[in-house]
Amino acid sequence: MAEPAKSAPINLFSQKREEVVDDVTRALPHAVGPEKSLLSTMLQDPQEYIGLAIEERLTAAHFYLPNHSTLFGFLIELFEAGHQVELVSLVQRLLDRGLLEKCGGPGYLTELYTYAPSPGHFRHHLQHVKDKFTLRAIIRSSNEAVAMAYEAPDEVPELLDSVEQSILAIRESAETTQAATLKQTVEEVMRNFQMLLSKEKVSLGISTGFEVLDQKSGGLKAGEMFVVAARPSMGKTSFMMNIVENICLDQGKPCMVFSCEMSSAQLVQRLLFARAKFVASQLSRGYTPKKQELERVRNASVQIMNSKLFIDDTAGISINELRAKARRKKRDEDIQFIAIDYLQLMKSRTKQAENSREREIAEISGGIKALAKELNIPILILAQLNRGPEGRTGKSLGIPRMSDLRESGAIEQDADLVGLLYRSKYYAENDEERAALEGKAELVLAKNRNGETGGIPLTFIEDLMRFETGPPAEEPE
Repeated sequence: MAEPAKSAPINLFSQKREEVVDDVTRALPHAVGPEKSLLSTMLQDPQEYIGLAIEERLTAAHFYLPNHSTLFGFLIELFEAGHQVELVSLVQRLLDRGLLEKCGGPGYLTELYTYAPSPGHFRHHLQHVKDKFTLRAIIRSSNEAVAMAYEAPDEVPELLDSVEQSILAIRESAETTQAATLKQTVEEVMRNFQMLLSKEKVSLGISTGFEVLDQKSGGLKAGEMFVVAARPSMGKTSFMMNIVENICLDQGKPCMVFSCEMSSAQLVQRLLFARAKFVASQLSRGYTPKKQELERVRNASVQIMNSKLFIDDTAGISINELRAKARRKKRDEDIQFIAIDYLQLMKSRTKQAENSREREIAEISGGIKALAKELNIPILILAQLNRGPEGRTGKSLGIPRMSDLRESGAIEQDADLVGLLYRSKYYAENDEERAALEGKAELVLAKNRNGETGGIPLTFIEDLMRFETGPPAEEPE
């Protein structure tokens, strides 16, 4: 059986005028009167109303009748070419192009000119036409989804993702977004420039809670993918959860965490005790918490319970499943940030990825970057480094490089920010050296598409599994 065209989007712009539903032929939803009203108004005042139709993202596909669709497309063509739109020359141009009869003939064009609706109803009629188009798109998308489901495709997750994308595409086509004018864009740039001149703290994105990282990156910006990579036991998950804590609990923004390695209970436990600054491991040694410590734990638990933090701990989650869950959470809860732990534990279940790990990682990385742009939010994803840092000698021992990223080609290309996390203590050769390096950590910003790179000193409080900005304070002798 032939495989269905799962990757091709469902065609929402078909010009079919009827559908077969339950073996009964029924006309698709339409509004002929408002369509005539729009065309008549545009013919009578083309400069004003053809331009308005373009601004409102009206297309030929929105019109139900083929002659209306053809005529509108031709009007747009004339308008964009700067030609005058009036009845005599319009009839001649249509005749020269062999489109006159397809638009209903000269008699129908005259009828449209004399239809004379009130221009004040233009937006109202335009919304009628758009609504009917949306209903037609829903019907077509649903029918095509049913047809593909009956064909029993080999890759059901791919079909599910395709159907979901088609439904989301209907919503996007039904919404009109006003693009910022050049004046508005320049004004925004100048506001940021003035803030920089006045030495005010300015962040173009969401603050991570790490001051130096925010200064270098300008914050986590919408549509960006931030990769934090390290060797095992360096504290990647702790660093990620510290950022989640700042964004979700301190800034009050809804966040979603996908954890492929740790359970949701383990993540919440880390978050709770790190925020309360309580060393939970001491309980196993018979320690009795003080009243103030218990109060901090209770306060932290209430803050987490009242936050909009959503954790999905599905092991080996596929990129399609992750996208579907993220879209729903964006729609239902308006999440502003996503964190994923970690990239190499995710799956891509396409046939192309079955025989190539590099291809699989490329699909996952590209899928995450596309999701960040689609949802217009930043996404932080953890990644594992290969054994390259251990193989270095001298002062370079343990210091990671971007080339140490496993299957690094696609990740380097897709990421907007790449941070390489390491702790020197891990590579200490004796207890004395280990004690001297206690708490020292660094995030090497190896790639920054929109800013400077370089090392960011951090302090790692191991008992609390918590990173803080800056190097550890030196103890007095």
